[in-house]
Amino acid sequence: MTPLDGAVRLLKAEHDRLTKQMRGISAALSAFGATYGKRTIFRRKISVAGRARIAEAQRQRWAKVKSSSAQTKGVAPKKRTMSAAARKKIAAAQRARWAKVKAAKKTA
Repeated sequence: MTPLDGAVRLLKAEHDRLTKQMRGISAALSAFGATYGKRTIFRRKISVAGRARIAEAQRQRWAKVKSSSAQTKGVAPKKRTMSAAARKKIAAAQRARWAKVKAAKKTA
């Protein structure tokens, strides 16, 4: 028996051991692979009639929005106006404030 025969025997034994391990791994994969494998995502399907109902409801919502905006489109927002008496009061108060400022400058 040559030293090469011993090495070949060791390699064959290792090959057999690895083959057994691979069979075990393959068996485990086939057992658990279906459970833990690639998961498929199931999407809910909606019927054609259901889609039509949703589309019609959305069209009605848009029609409601458009009709309400069309009613207010022609009307300009009302501007707030001050009465002439209020404007005179404000102007008089402002003149009094400026008079105070100018008087304070003269004394300083």
